[in-house]
Formats: sequence, structure tokens, C-alpha cells
Amino acid sequence: YVKVTYVPVRTGVEGYCKKIREVSLAEDPADFVEATLFDRQDAVVMTGDFVDGPDASLGRVNNVGLWFKPWFYTHVRDLLSAREPVVEFVPTFEYIFRHNRGIFWTLKDQLPESYGNNPVFRYLFGWLCPPKVQFLKLPATETIRKEMMTRRVYQDIVLPFGKHTLEDAVHKAADMFEIWPLLIYPSRIYDHGEKLQGQFRRPDPDNIIPGTNYAMYFDLGCYGTPPSILRGESFKTVTCMREMESFTRKVRGCPFLYADTFMDREEFSEMLDLSLYERVRKAYDADKHFPHLFSKTSGCQSFDWREVLREEAGKKAN
Repeated sequence: YVKVTYVPVRTGVEGYCKKIREVSLAEDPADFVEATLFDRQDAVVMTGDFVDGPDASLGRVNNVGLWFKPWFYTHVRDLLSAREPVVEFVPTFEYIFRHNRGIFWTLKDQLPESYGNNPVFRYLFGWLCPPKVQFLKLPATETIRKEMMTRRVYQDIVLPFGKHTLEDAVHKAADMFEIWPLLIYPSRIYDHGEKLQGQFRRPDPDNIIPGTNYAMYFDLGCYGTPPSILRGESFKTVTCMREMESFTRKVRGCPFLYADTFMDREEFSEMLDLSLYERVRKAYDADKHFPHLFSKTSGCQSFDWREVLREEAGKKAN
């Protein structure tokens, strides 16, 4: 089981970022730390610890993976009204896949929460969720693929805590995309030395935790459709993403490369440390037989994002 402690924080961005830092940098930190930010005022910070079994004196067992259970983020949202931390015991497998049935909160873009998260629907049809993403993508036309890239946001961006980077990233994502909730997953990035660092750049020495060889980072998860698009207004998706990428490079962060990126080769090389990657490619002649990481992950094969950028440049600002 995982013993999950939900701590509602309703004191604004500075307040819940302070709590995230507190639990992440604790002397004996939890096995898992996660925060769901519902707006600039309210968030729930969650910690999880592996345990052998539930303790009824501390909290109840919650099988969050059962088909009729509420989408996990709505369950977390309901706990905002709690006056004190709430403890639950969740089976490990179900904890790991806790966000699956609602695909975090993006399923509501296809199936409104009032229907998909309705108790009657969940009990009768909840076993159908989530739909297989592979099947959703398989029949996608070029037009649909372009819409997925330019009218929706699916981004996981890893950034250092820094002195104010956490707060700055929340404000920037909120200002540009207006998408809530946002998800925060703290994680460690280790300094493996110049020759063995891999593609993620070595942490800034100022961010290294004293007495260790790692710095504390966080994954900022932003998923959904910007409200301005839902209102039928113009939205400069590529322009906004390039601004977010510029911010990420500035603070020595990096996006997950499963997501759409809108960088040229020079910007990509600035974002990532490709020195070890290039050495290994050359040593095993991979550079002669396989495409470069940039070619495999940048932009979209269906269309040129630079054309979209030029189109956005001609649009009037909202």
C-alpha cells in the first residue's frame, strides 16, 4: 500500500509553493510528493509512503482504481474543504495509475465532467475509461493532428526549484495558457560529472543540496485546452510554447520530449547536453544509420510549425 496524506493549502501561490518545498526538502522525505494546483489560490499537496498494510486508526482504504470511483483529481479537489490533513491507504498498483481513468483531467475535453464523472455513468460505463490513446490517434487525419498540436496543450517541463523558479513557472503557465489544474512532481536531478551527465544538463552548483550530488527539480504538468480557444478566440499556441521554452532554457530546465517542441537545432542543443549522446552515436556509427534525437522529436512530421508561427505573427493579440 501507499499511505497518502492530502494537505489542502489555500494561501496562494507563495503559500503552496512553500509547502511543496518543505515536504520535498525534508530531512527524511516521503517516497512520493505531488501537488495539484487548482488555481492561484488553492492546491492540495500530497505525500505518499510505502507501507505493508493499512492502519485503520490513521485513515481508510481507498481503492481509487475501481471503475465506479470518481476521477482522481475530482477526489483531490473535494479535499480542499478539509480543515486538517487527510490520510488514506491506496493499493500500490492503483496509486501508480491513479490518474489513468480521467487521463489526468483531459478526458473532460471529450467527455464533460458532468457526464463522465457522474456517479450513474461511472457505475454503468466507468469500466470503459480511459479510452485507448492509441486507438484515438490511429484514425487521426492531418487536420486533426494539426489541431492537437495547435489547439491543445500537453506538456511536462522539468525545472529547478531555484529561489523563485517554482513560483515563476506557475505564474507563467497560468498567464500564458490559463489551464487549471496544474500538476507538480518534485524530483532529483543528479550531477554525474562532465563525461557521464547524459542529456539533462548538470544542475547549477548553487542549486545542489548541501552534502549531496543532486539538486531538487520539479515536473510542471500542463494538460488541456486553453479557455480562450473554448471561447472561440484566437490563441497563439506555438508563440506561447516558444516563450515557455525560452524560460525553460534560461533556468536550465528541459521539457519531456514526448511532447510537442518548437525549437530550432541551435535552441535544442542549448537546452540539452548532447556531448555524451554525440560521442556514443559516433563511436557506434549510429550517426550514419539513425536519425538524430532532434529530428525524431522536434515539431511535427505532418506540418511545419514555423508556418504556424508566421501565421500567428500576423494575428492580432487578444
